[in-house]
Amino acid sequence: MKWETLYTDRRTGEREVKGRTYDPVRNPFQRDYDRIIFSSAFRRLQNKTQVFPLPGSVFVHNRLTHSLEVTSVGRSLGKAIGERIAAKYPGNSTEFREFYRHELASVIASACLSHDIGNPPFGHSGEDAIRTFFEGMEGDMRTMITDSLTENQLMDFRKFEGNSNALRVLTHNYNEPEPGGYRLSFPTLASIVKYPCASLEGFNKHIGLIATKKSGFFDSEIPTYVQIAETLEIPRIEGHNLVFARHPYVYITEAADDICYRVIDLEDAHRLHIVTLQTFIDLFLPFFDEEGEGFGSQAYVLRKIANINDDNQKVQYIRASWINLMIQKMADVFMEHEKELLAGTLQQDLLNCLPERESKLIDAINNFSVKYIYNYRSVVEIEIAGYNIIGGLLKEFVHAILYPKQSRSGKLIRLVSPQFPLTLDPTRRYEDIQSLVDFIGGMTDLYAIDLYRKITGITIPEIK
Repeated sequence: MKWETLYTDRRTGEREVKGRTYDPVRNPFQRDYDRIIFSSAFRRLQNKTQVFPLPGSVFVHNRLTHSLEVTSVGRSLGKAIGERIAAKYPGNSTEFREFYRHELASVIASACLSHDIGNPPFGHSGEDAIRTFFEGMEGDMRTMITDSLTENQLMDFRKFEGNSNALRVLTHNYNEPEPGGYRLSFPTLASIVKYPCASLEGFNKHIGLIATKKSGFFDSEIPTYVQIAETLEIPRIEGHNLVFARHPYVYITEAADDICYRVIDLEDAHRLHIVTLQTFIDLFLPFFDEEGEGFGSQAYVLRKIANINDDNQKVQYIRASWINLMIQKMADVFMEHEKELLAGTLQQDLLNCLPERESKLIDAINNFSVKYIYNYRSVVEIEIAGYNIIGGLLKEFVHAILYPKQSRSGKLIRLVSPQFPLTLDPTRRYEDIQSLVDFIGGMTDLYAIDLYRKITGITIPEIK
């Protein structure tokens, strides 16, 4: 891959290749950002669980606030890396230098803003619930579905992945006549596809490819991603059918996300009195310089927080300082691995490329978070609720499209928004199941709970 060919103004849904349209206010990638932030799918992230249950007396992060913070970090990281690329290749075109100095940050910001837009309700347990439902189907339901779908289509559901769904949300036109979905630029879309492979070849961690750890596009979006890859000259991985090298910008989006959730989840845990201030300090202070007294040293951080009265403010100061430090470290790591990034051979994320000392500190954060945060009682309870609610909704609605002539099925089908069209044609069952997963996966936590209660009779709906 070449830095010169990894960006373009082209968008999904365009019927012909167009030149850049001059806009004195926004570059093409800022338009991407605006289209995402004003979308209903993005707004719904405000009521989708990040880690801790929503809502509560203490306001913790949801998917929307998390996405906004990742965007902030990603924009800064994209700017730092873009400046370094432009400075390293001063002989390249003016367009090249302008893109990397001023526009790469907008690409990464847009990608970060939308990186979780495909996540279903109830955090990652919602993904697991969809997978579990389609893996565990029995009897006639299993037979009817497996007989009418290809193996790759079936794996879209049995290995349902929020990253793949994000690409679908952003590019699928649903029930609208115009193609292309949000009509975002190819670089923005390429920057969110962390695992650029089809479902059938994904979720394979044994072959050592980062691209196949999960999956990045559903069967229905294969033509879209192939067009993006061919335009940006992203190579296929030899020996595989639909596995591609990662676009280098993906590593920047991923790093911004990795930085945020490692510190933000702990900040939320501190606000909820799950983690003490001293524990927070013990986990993050060692990243700073042990020697010296100046900015960036442990002594400097300790002096600053000693002059802060509120413990939450102390945590916020450490968080801000740590994020700033990690942005610089990630920019350094990115440029150190430039050759591998362009060759498509870097098989680990940027955080795992840190020197051994920092890697061990990251491992300590990971281990602590798994033990004390991600397995905290209320977190586990919301995950179990997610399994039951998502699984219950799928059971009701999938049965309805398989047996549409039953009286109850007809009533359930009428509850599905026209935005998610159902053909009820047995030869188009893949499309219908996708529409149902689009419908359920796009719900907020509260809407999913409310609908589940109503259709199961737990709550009797009021006449309005």
